[in-house]
Amino acid sequence: MDIREMSALELGSAIRKKEISCREAAEAYLAAIGEKDKSIGAYITVLDSIGEENSDGVNISGDKTVSGGSGTAGCLKKTALMQADAVQARIDAGDLDHAPLAGVPAAIKDNMCMKGIRTTAASAILDGFYPPYDAGAVERLENAGGVVLGKVNMDEFAMGGSTETSHYGITANPWDTSRVPGGSSGGSAAAVAAGMAAYSLGSDTGGSIRQPAAFTGLTGIKPTYGSVSRYGLLAYASSLDQIGPLAHDVRDAAAVLSMISGPDRRDSTSVLKESFDFSDCFYGEIRGMKIGIPSNYYGEGLDPEIRDAVFSAAKLLEKNGARVEEFQMPIIDYAVPAYYIIACAEASSNLSRYDGIKYGHRTKNADNLIETYYKSRSEGFGTEVKRRIMLGSFVLSSGYFDAYYKKALKVRGLIKKAFDEAYQKYDMILSPVSPTPAYEIGGQIADPMAMYMADIYTVSVNLAGLPAISIPCGFTEGGLPIGMQFIGDSFGEKKIITMADAYQQMTDYHKKRPEIFGKGGAE
Repeated sequence: MDIREMSALELGSAIRKKEISCREAAEAYLAAIGEKDKSIGAYITVLDSIGEENSDGVNISGDKTVSGGSGTAGCLKKTALMQADAVQARIDAGDLDHAPLAGVPAAIKDNMCMKGIRTTAASAILDGFYPPYDAGAVERLENAGGVVLGKVNMDEFAMGGSTETSHYGITANPWDTSRVPGGSSGGSAAAVAAGMAAYSLGSDTGGSIRQPAAFTGLTGIKPTYGSVSRYGLLAYASSLDQIGPLAHDVRDAAAVLSMISGPDRRDSTSVLKESFDFSDCFYGEIRGMKIGIPSNYYGEGLDPEIRDAVFSAAKLLEKNGARVEEFQMPIIDYAVPAYYIIACAEASSNLSRYDGIKYGHRTKNADNLIETYYKSRSEGFGTEVKRRIMLGSFVLSSGYFDAYYKKALKVRGLIKKAFDEAYQKYDMILSPVSPTPAYEIGGQIADPMAMYMADIYTVSVNLAGLPAISIPCGFTEGGLPIGMQFIGDSFGEKKIITMADAYQQMTDYHKKRPEIFGKGGAE
């Protein structure tokens, strides 16, 4: 069997049994990246070789995908194969007997710090930035024997829903390269969907794990706020951002979430006392579990094929013992404006640190300090980031704070209250992830309002700090994946994972792969 056709857990088991070596697994995925990524564009940096770099962090040979080299002070010489060999030594010594994903190759969204590895958040303002430390989630992944293949593309500073705002180019959807893979974790999704990583880490501020998962036929989990450390995550909106996994199926994604979750004293929002344990969630009983369907989610603007797929999934679950009931949740209609006011306000504050002085890009055309600030930020930030900084600064200004930001916070509280009331009746909520399947590249980038409204089903989860899991539930007539999401109560990951896994045991949508998956790679 092709190494890349195995699930992450199957590959981890084969590695522990010494049927496959860590190096063989890494080599298979690196070969696939070399063959496929020219047409997908998922990776910004691939840890495939140590090459000399110039002062801008660009490989002298012209290859954009390189690990840290000798040309930048403090760069760590670490490739995927070096990591694989180190993990193999730990496995041989018996140090990773209880690490189910040890040696399994992964991709990391490029807004998570990796020590000595270029980390850009897909922005020109951080090109050439090499962090001196690992993000908390990356640290946990590596401690558990994860092998990082590289850093993957995203919308600049996670601001976008299509991975078209990246300074490093557009990422294509492996199911149809004329379409977007979603965003902002589009590179994380495309890398897994195309067979260029066994799983990946993304971040979700308003749906940025779940929507790419839906567009590419993957499983993506946005965990409860505070369950995964945000230490070392380059912030977009601090009260909304949360790191989570993307994988081919629920069990792989759950294993990754178990690995990266848990307490971190370096993150003041970290609240878990210990990591999640989902060992009792599989083959679980769903008979009697109550699923609420907000009927106002299924009105005008929702693609009929998506509506039909989600309702078909609900009927299948009902047939197998779950109880499904429709209800009204009208406050959700205000989620998108509230989300963008709060997110942009926090972004305007978080991105003020990128001033051309401390790190990253500094203009060469300034005569004084004020010009350095102005020109560095003008040159370093893209159009969408500038738009959100300006909107955030506006709603925080003295004349508009009460009219916009303060009201948005009140709406956020009402949304959380509405979810709390729903969970008094239901174990979880079932909804679409996106109103449309993956759209064509360029289809919405010129219309920010259309792209913002596409977040209508996802942003309320982040405003309320809840967990949600996106899983494939069908395909359009044109062969594009359709996703649905289960939304749980705070720290209700076990319930939604049990339900999602039960659905995947009844269906095979998660087992289907795009044509490009089978091209390239090694046995």
